[in-house]
Amino acid sequence: MSFVEYSDFIQDGDVAIVYLGHDSTMPVKVQQGAQTQTRYGVIRHSTDLIGQRYGSKVTCSKGGWVHVLHPTPELWTVSLPHRTQILYTTDIATITMMLELKPGSVVCESGTGSGSLSHAILRTIAPTGHLHTVEFHQQRAEKVAEEFKEHRVAHLVTVRNQDVCKDGFGVTGVADAVFLDIPSPWEAVRHAKAAMKKQGGRVCSFSPCIEQVQRTCEALADQGFEEISTVEVLLRVHDVRTVSLPLPDFGLDPSAQTRPDAGEKTPPTSAPNHAAVTLKTTTPPREIPGHTGYLTFATKPRT
Repeated sequence: MSFVEYSDFIQDGDVAIVYLGHDSTMPVKVQQGAQTQTRYGVIRHSTDLIGQRYGSKVTCSKGGWVHVLHPTPELWTVSLPHRTQILYTTDIATITMMLELKPGSVVCESGTGSGSLSHAILRTIAPTGHLHTVEFHQQRAEKVAEEFKEHRVAHLVTVRNQDVCKDGFGVTGVADAVFLDIPSPWEAVRHAKAAMKKQGGRVCSFSPCIEQVQRTCEALADQGFEEISTVEVLLRVHDVRTVSLPLPDFGLDPSAQTRPDAGEKTPPTSAPNHAAVTLKTTTPPREIPGHTGYLTFATKPRT
């Protein structure tokens, strides 16, 4: 098992995702002899998980069942333990695209937080890229480093516990892209520029407040960055459902015609009573998730 490579069968030591329902998942460290309690009953790792195919339907001790899925960055985002506020798939997709990440890219990130974006970056830049991620909080840095080892992506990432605003990313002239998710990103812009390659590259800053965006844009412009732009990604998911709609009754049919053989008019007709049609339609959500944060992008010119 690896977050960047697919395996067919569950093995001892894997991190699997137990799918309980559309809105409920949980990560499980698979261990010989261990058990995991769910609302549907106990899952016994030795008999129910190890050796089974990923995607299998597993029956729990109470008779209920779950699916056991191969871990992906998307599943990790919705099931990881929250140590900080995290980025979700809608923003992550925009970030990876706008930073022009691809296999082999070198990326600098700060702060690491709970590692939601980190796993998506690693999947995108594997197998030859590298992520340099900086976390100010020591315990969070140690925990995320442990998770990278458990998820077998540690060879693709270097975790540093330091203040990026004072000490930078620990590398110079290597990054194709830089991502900032810190309270004062404008203080790290010069370090981001120093970490990037001479051939240029892209930088992104995530900030929840527009005042942070304004100061960051000023710092980016002062450091010579170009193509500075800010976007806000809002997701609106429509519900697809089947509805039955009554057919309208327009009254008698005015197009009655005279029969040529008898010279008489055909009696006018109307639509049958209570006629209806069944069709698929979509309805917008009653409540729409609002603002998450502003994504500010810029390009370092070639030097």
